[in-house]
Amino acid sequence: MSESIVQIRGLNFFRRDRLIFNDLSLDIPRGKVTAILGPSGTGKTTLLHLMGGLLRPQSGSIEVLGHSVAHLSSRALFGLRQRMGMLFQSGALFTDISVFDNVAYALREHTQLPESIIRNIVLMKLEAVGLRGAQYLMPSELSGGMSRRVALARAVALDPEILMYDEPFTGQDPISMGVLVKLVRLLNDALNLTSVIVSHDVQEVFSIADQVFILAEGKVIGQGSPAELLKTENPQVRQFIGGHPDGPVAFHYPAPSLESEFLGETA
Repeated sequence: MSESIVQIRGLNFFRRDRLIFNDLSLDIPRGKVTAILGPSGTGKTTLLHLMGGLLRPQSGSIEVLGHSVAHLSSRALFGLRQRMGMLFQSGALFTDISVFDNVAYALREHTQLPESIIRNIVLMKLEAVGLRGAQYLMPSELSGGMSRRVALARAVALDPEILMYDEPFTGQDPISMGVLVKLVRLLNDALNLTSVIVSHDVQEVFSIADQVFILAEGKVIGQGSPAELLKTENPQVRQFIGGHPDGPVAFHYPAPSLESEFLGETA
């Protein structure tokens, strides 16, 4: 069995005329927590969408669980997605049904299990995220941190092999963030998952990740364990990890000079 559960080779992807990925290659190891970091707008969430077949690259290959995602039929892609879980940035709970029914939804849609078994599975998943007692609540009655934890229980309901997290810590208070960080690591190890976290929260991700990729300008500018990246001499990586405003990554979006903008002067 391959040690890499996701293999990306020579990936090129554009949005209109903007280059998002330029000959990107990386491997995501099986059974580990892998983080994909980078400044805003570098395509981190786009990469998750490419892995899930929601987008198709202009060139290059993406293999997930041994399947070339871009070449799968709709039926085969649907089957592959059932082996993948996704925690959306917003949580994306169904607002008109209870916590219990949110977690049970995928089980009812994709299995023929009797309701008694579904009940046991749902309660086990909610117990894993510390919210079995909230099973009868509606999403509107949950705090932001609780909503994210219910979404996590729903994401693991079908026991996926890969669990992808899109900015899981955004907008969380320190306590909720600490709970979520612990849960990511705990669930990965307890359920024998492969976890892929897209984030820009360096401290939280470094505390649980086995491997980190840092993206910028359409490519990988740094990779390794958190300990290795903390020792890097790469100025782009050091600027990002340290959160420094001055460095190779410019604060200003490319624009004409002020003189030409306001005075009509040419270079």
